[in-house]
Amino acid sequence: MPVGTFLRRRAVEPLPEALSVTVAGAPCRIVLRRNSRAGRYILRLPPGGDPVLTVPAKGTLATAERFARDQAGWLAAQLARRSDPVAFEEGGVIPFRGVEHVIATTGRLRGLVQAGDGDDGPELRVPGAPEHLARRLTDFLRGEARRDLEEAVARHAEALGRMPSGITLRDTRSRWGSCSSTGRLNFSWRLVLAPPAILDYVAAHEVAHLAEMNHGPRFWAVCRRLAPHTEEARAWLRREGGRLHLYG
Repeated sequence: MPVGTFLRRRAVEPLPEALSVTVAGAPCRIVLRRNSRAGRYILRLPPGGDPVLTVPAKGTLATAERFARDQAGWLAAQLARRSDPVAFEEGGVIPFRGVEHVIATTGRLRGLVQAGDGDDGPELRVPGAPEHLARRLTDFLRGEARRDLEEAVARHAEALGRMPSGITLRDTRSRWGSCSSTGRLNFSWRLVLAPPAILDYVAAHEVAHLAEMNHGPRFWAVCRRLAPHTEEARAWLRREGGRLHLYG
């Protein structure tokens, strides 16, 4: 190689925060996110948010725009089928441990949120001023989620013989749970909205990572031993999980 000749790596093209394409005759904002681990362009529609286009490490804006335009028909169909968000307000209907409950106010300023049977079926009864209803109901659901997850994690951890260093609840959209290198387990509180078997599977999945920090065959063997309903739960989350982000 002649002196002074160097191989230069091509700089990665910066991407704007979003692009706009025409979908069903109207402009549609699509958020762009570069992912160094992505092997292809991926367009998805998160519940209640703008479409997101994942761009590979060496992807370009021009290719992203072309890909988005090519997917306009699919995106129009998905947007037409997407359910509207359900606010935490009186009269709203939300799932709680997989069962639909009507949000009802008690008319009292003090007291605890309680689940019970009403005249028209299961209810979540929320005391306090109307402007505090959403916060109080969210706090209640997070508390119930922690109770359910701590019980499930303790049971699976005892069966595996590995104990986590702690449990954290978050409101993540990208994953239902995770396990850190220090053994701390993180979960979405929205799992309490799902049927109990789904929460149980996610707890088992993260506990299994205490033994296998990967998704190889040995990990799945441990996960299925802890949660024999693993395949059914994974299918439910793929099919129904997105709806859990519509509430609140």
